[in-house]
Amino acid sequence: MTHTYQQTIKQEASLSGVGLHTGKTVTVRFMPAAANHGIKFQRIDLEGQPIIPADCDLVTTVQRGTTLEKGTGMVATVEHLMSALIGLQIDNCLVQVDGIEIPIMDGSAKYFVEALETAGIQEQAEERDIFEIRQNIHYIDKESGAEYLAMPSNRYKVTALIDYKSEILGQQHATLDKVTDFKKEIAPARTFAFLHELEMLYEAGLIRGGDLNNAIVVVDKPVSKEEQIKLAIMFNKPDIKVVEEGILNNVELYHHNEPARHKLLDVVGDLGLIGTPIHANIIATKPGHKHNVEFAKILKAHIKQEKMKDPAPAYDPNKEPIYDATGIEKILPHRYPFLLLDKIISLSETEVVGVKAISFNEEFFRGHFPGNPVMPGVLQIEAMAQTGGILVLHSLPDPHNYDTYFLKINNVRFKHRVVPGDVVLFKLELLGPMRRGIIEMRGSAYVGNKLVSEAELMAKIQRKEGK
Repeated sequence: MTHTYQQTIKQEASLSGVGLHTGKTVTVRFMPAAANHGIKFQRIDLEGQPIIPADCDLVTTVQRGTTLEKGTGMVATVEHLMSALIGLQIDNCLVQVDGIEIPIMDGSAKYFVEALETAGIQEQAEERDIFEIRQNIHYIDKESGAEYLAMPSNRYKVTALIDYKSEILGQQHATLDKVTDFKKEIAPARTFAFLHELEMLYEAGLIRGGDLNNAIVVVDKPVSKEEQIKLAIMFNKPDIKVVEEGILNNVELYHHNEPARHKLLDVVGDLGLIGTPIHANIIATKPGHKHNVEFAKILKAHIKQEKMKDPAPAYDPNKEPIYDATGIEKILPHRYPFLLLDKIISLSETEVVGVKAISFNEEFFRGHFPGNPVMPGVLQIEAMAQTGGILVLHSLPDPHNYDTYFLKINNVRFKHRVVPGDVVLFKLELLGPMRRGIIEMRGSAYVGNKLVSEAELMAKIQRKEGK
C-alpha cells in the first residue's frame, strides 16, 4: 500500500557503528520533521552544523558509495540509510550525523529499518505529492553496459539485474514488487565485494572499517598462503578461510540472489535522492552508484519539466466570467444538485476552464464520508465532463437542443482530496478535432497550484429527440 499522506517518525531514534571506508565510529540520530521538510542530513560535529539535503544534484562522489556535499557539509555512504527511509515510506526526517560517513552496520539496511520502526512512523496532515511516470524513460551507458528503464506503473516497482561474468555469482536478478515488501525482502541484503577488489580498495585508503560481518566477500580466484595472511591483517582475523561455495569464511547467504537484492537496495536508496516519491516500474541492468545517480538526475529533470509544462490555470475571482451559473444553464441541461459548475472563466476553440467552489452544504457531503467530507472522485470527473460540454456546445447555434454523453474514460488518477472550502478549477483540452459527433478531451482539476485529479474523456454529441 502506498501511503496517501506524508510520514515522519514519532520520536528520536539513534544507532552507532563504524564507517566502512574511514573505520571511525559514527552515531546517527533520526529526528522527526515537519511536512514538506524532506530528507536532510546534518553534520552536528562541524561548526555551524551544516545541513545537506538528500538531493541527487548534491552528489559529489560515487566511489564505492554515494556522497553528498553542500557548502562545508559532507556526508558519505548514504545509500543504505536512504533505502531504509524510502522502503518505509518516510518522507520527512532530519538525520543528524557526528562524522563524515554513515556507519556500514552489517552492510545492509536492516539496522536502519529497525531503528526507524522503534521510533514509530507518524502520518502527517499533508498529502504526498507522488509523481506518476507516464512515458518510458531510458538511460544507457555504452561503456559499462549499465542500462535503466522507467515505465508507467500504478505503484513503485524495481527490478535489478546483475552479471559480473563470475562463475560463483552467475547472472542474478531481484524484484521489489511493492514498496511494503522492502523490509522483509530487500533490507537484510548485505553489500558484497570480490576478493580481487579488496587489496586495491585497501591500498586506496578505503574499507578501513571492513569486516567479515559487514560484507560478503566473493572469492573468484585461487588464494595463496601469502594472500590469506594479508587478508587476515586487513580484517584483523587470524582464521581467514575460503570455502567451496566461493564465499570467504563461509558466510551463509540469506538468499541465493542476495547480491542482486543488495544492488536493488542501492538503487532504491540512490533513486530516493530524486526528492519526490514516484510511481514507476524501474528496471536497472548492471546498476552501480554512478549510474543510479545519473538516472536519478534524469528522472528529477523529467519531473521538473513535466510539472512546468502544465501549470494550473490562473484565476482572478474579481474578473467577470465568460459564463456565470445562469449562462451555464442555457448551454447544459444539468440542474441542481447535479450542476457542478459555478462559472466559466476561460474559453477558446480548444480549451476551457470552469470553476466550482466546494461548500460544506453540498448535497453529496450528507452521505459521502459523514464527519470527514471529501468530494467523490466520480463527481470530479462529472464536473470535468460538464466543463468539456461547455467547450463542445458553446459553438453551436442551438446548444440547448443537444446532449453530451460519455463513451469512455481513460487514465483516471486521483491525487489529492477535495474538501469544503476548496475552489476547484477544471481545465479541459481537446485532444483532436470532432469526428462524427465524437470528441476526446484531457481533463485536469486543480486546487490552487495542486493537481487533484485528471482523466481522458471521450464523449458523443447527440441531438435530443424531436429537436
